[in-house]
Amino acid sequence: MLVDLLPVGPLQANCYLVADAQTRRALIIDPGDEPDRILARLRRLELVPELIVATHGHFDHVGAVRAIRDATGLPFLALREERETLEGSAVRAQIFGFYVEAPPPTDRWLQEGEDLTAGALTLRVLHAPGHSPGHLILLGEGAAFVGDVIFAGSIGRTDLPGGDGAQLLASIARHILPLPDETVLYPGHGPPTTVGRERATNPFVLQLVRSSS
Repeated sequence: MLVDLLPVGPLQANCYLVADAQTRRALIIDPGDEPDRILARLRRLELVPELIVATHGHFDHVGAVRAIRDATGLPFLALREERETLEGSAVRAQIFGFYVEAPPPTDRWLQEGEDLTAGALTLRVLHAPGHSPGHLILLGEGAAFVGDVIFAGSIGRTDLPGGDGAQLLASIARHILPLPDETVLYPGHGPPTTVGRERATNPFVLQLVRSSS
């Protein structure tokens, strides 16, 4: 697996270009801003993108979807439970003082448990609500793209519309904690981390582990 991380936009949300290193077939995950930079990086790495996927619909994660879709014709995918968040992303951006293009309608809705493929790369779709109703995680071999579910040393905020703290902790318990310690977590903001590191040092995860023991 080839993983290229680009922090984009004023909130430095992580856009990921994830590819099968042999075929160079790739997925674009969370193109939140700077579409020209993302497209240039694809060309420089000689990647052939096949899909655009949003972990969730907050504006800092989908602000460049329309421009990239217009430039490439790639399908745009997300979970159905995220429809309202996607449709309201541009308006909510203005509340925070930002302008982004509204994302286009999805080309189809993802289903939990389905696999997305690009060459020999396979990522499984997991529904992980809490930060937003239709947030998803993409789980591959030894790696998970977790959006704003969990960060290095922290977890996603739950005070935005559709957020739910209990749901977020339940999503972490269901999808993150069972993974092997060496699994790399690629979050929506900040540096990558591992399940083992978060299990040992993340105060929110430590509290969750204690409460379940």
